[in-house]
Amino acid sequence: MAKDEYLFTSESVSEGHPDKVCDRISDAIVDAYLSSEDPNTRVACETLTTTNLIVIAGETRGPEMPSGHIEEIARSAVRDIGYEQSGFHWQNARVEVYLHNQSPDIAQGVDADGNKDVGAGDQGIMFGYACRETEALMPAPIYYSHEILRSLAEVRHSGAEPGLGPDSKSQVTLKYVDGEPVGATSVVVSTQHGAELDQDSVREIVRPHVQNVLPDGWMCPEDEFYVNPTGRFVVGGPDGDAGLTGRKIIVDTYGGAAPHGGGAFSGKDPSKVDRSAAYAARYLAKNVVAAGLADKCTIQLAYAIGVAKPLSVYVDTRGTGKVDEVKLSKALQEVMDLTPRGIRDQLDLVKPIYARTSAYGHFGRQPDTDGGFSWERTDLVDDLRAAFA
Repeated sequence: MAKDEYLFTSESVSEGHPDKVCDRISDAIVDAYLSSEDPNTRVACETLTTTNLIVIAGETRGPEMPSGHIEEIARSAVRDIGYEQSGFHWQNARVEVYLHNQSPDIAQGVDADGNKDVGAGDQGIMFGYACRETEALMPAPIYYSHEILRSLAEVRHSGAEPGLGPDSKSQVTLKYVDGEPVGATSVVVSTQHGAELDQDSVREIVRPHVQNVLPDGWMCPEDEFYVNPTGRFVVGGPDGDAGLTGRKIIVDTYGGAAPHGGGAFSGKDPSKVDRSAAYAARYLAKNVVAAGLADKCTIQLAYAIGVAKPLSVYVDTRGTGKVDEVKLSKALQEVMDLTPRGIRDQLDLVKPIYARTSAYGHFGRQPDTDGGFSWERTDLVDDLRAAFA
């Protein structure tokens, strides 16, 4: 392979993957608290799942929510995903709830008080990224990995393919020439299925979903198309492997094509900059690329717990920038208030919009009319172009 050619791979996991089941439950609980419209609501919720067991722990502040209500939220989330199996069933699983009040030491750093603005809910670094590889301005390998599983989930939920189970994974390897993707060299899909289906049958169920998602002419060679390579995938989900909230952070973001600060998103209300600042960084990076100021853009934001103003705003256009990066950093801070309060206000994040983010990526999605995926808007384009007119 020539020096200017390389392969890059990203993976996705479905809503029925054990870790994603946990993300969905944790985010459904975040939504339940945010539905109270109390601006001081705080949630940091972790979920663990295994064979017919769901354990929920963490700290909250806001409306009184009995454990029985939390349990019903968890069962509803599992039912929506589609688990009615002997080893993991929305109705039969045991649910244990260990939520307690938020630490006052954290609260005093985060809350506004007198002349003090709302502080960051934790220290940390967050990254955002955008590029021109797809219409969604996302890296192509992760984008197509998500879309394959979304397509399979649609036919499973509709009943068109009743033999498919909720748990599945995909992996797409693309060949790049001169920095641009030109086709798939291999595709891997593993999907849970009914015991009556053999490997060849599952392969033919999966095939059109891969072919329809990939651009014309991009399908990998037949001997590089792997479907359930172990041969059988009947036992899956939390019955096959324990799940935890926040364990799929690369799947949630850019598939390894951009840096990650390390913080997970699910189970956290938007006062936690792990979540809200990562959304803001994607929002800014996407608008930079959409405005034509760069073909690729990485943005890093850094925060200290209890401090409102970001410690740094770093921009890297990977040699594709049309404007000075230092000036671009300043322009971004002028078009958006990057304090935690500013981010939450501009993106309207204090809403029950998070359960839908828990599978198939937090980025590269269409903004919803109710404010979901607001960080995918490109409404800063005119302001950014004007800054460099």
